[in-house]
Amino acid sequence: MSGEAPAFPWEAALHAGLCRMRLPANDFWALTPRELGFSLGLIRPSPAVPARKTFDALMRAFPDDKE
Repeated sequence: MSGEAPAFPWEAALHAGLCRMRLPANDFWALTPRELGFSLGLIRPSPAVPARKTFDALMRAFPDDKE
């Protein structure tokens, strides 16, 4: 192994953005790698987890029991 990082898959990225997503070239090149990853479903946003204090406030505001 040479220890080098693998080359970025430009051909696949261009095909996905320009052909599959049909983005205009200006819009494709304006995307960040993260935006492209989200668009292609390669990256999934992690759900935001509320802090304990916020969770407790929600539990008080919306209790499960309707008594």
